[in-house]
Amino acid sequence: MSDAKAKQVGGDHYLKMSIQPMEYSMANNLNAIQHTIIKYVSRVDLKGNGDEDIDKIIHTAELWKQLRGEHGYKAKN
Repeated sequence: MSDAKAKQVGGDHYLKMSIQPMEYSMANNLNAIQHTIIKYVSRVDLKGNGDEDIDKIIHTAELWKQLRGEHGYKAKN
């Protein structure tokens, strides 16, 4: 079997990292939205358009906040 972590489709920005965002997210049991934010943060200025990735981080965080409210998330105090 080939090492899937040793290849990337569409660039090499994740291969340049000491740990790829997917591996980090899985090791820390992050949900899909948390992973998406980590992915965008990790590649700012590596993929070509850092401002766009920052806009994606902001949008994803706003979406996360909205969905938490819609799904009845209650903070643990």
